[in-house]
Amino acid sequence: MDDSQSAHEKREKELSDNVNADRKGGPLSENILPHLLNLYNCTSSAVDYEIYAPDGTFEDPLMCAQGVKQIKSAFYSIPKVFSEGKMGEYTVHENMIGPGTGEINIDNVQHYKLLGRQIDMVSLIKLQVKDGKVVRHEDLWDKKPLWNRTTVKTPNQKPHERLLKRQA
Repeated sequence: MDDSQSAHEKREKELSDNVNADRKGGPLSENILPHLLNLYNCTSSAVDYEIYAPDGTFEDPLMCAQGVKQIKSAFYSIPKVFSEGKMGEYTVHENMIGPGTGEINIDNVQHYKLLGRQIDMVSLIKLQVKDGKVVRHEDLWDKKPLWNRTTVKTPNQKPHERLLKRQA
């Protein structure tokens, strides 16, 4: 019993050694986080998009961007819609899988102004990093999963399809 318990504790410690949670992040996010903050604070420049792999993706509930050009377009459009946009409070959770590879999760609150009205949105930003570059960037509003074919059941099933399923 002691051997299995100590093996479990050892494995838990190994996992926790690879996870870093604070406002600054860790080795995986130290080069990415300042640029990401510029994107969300509407102060980005071309150099800030170098954190993405050439075929990187960005997805939120409103859009899906593939490649750096589309990602730039997505973030450059924020100040055109909102008079103000910034990331407020945030906490960084890091899980390194290997050198320059892993996941970064950022619990945050984003603040926007639309037509003079303040909008505060709780969000979870999930970044998948490979070789030091972001290959996938998801912004989960209210920390809810993005809608896709695995997370959404289509209610518009045709009546004859329902009948066929019942008969099978």
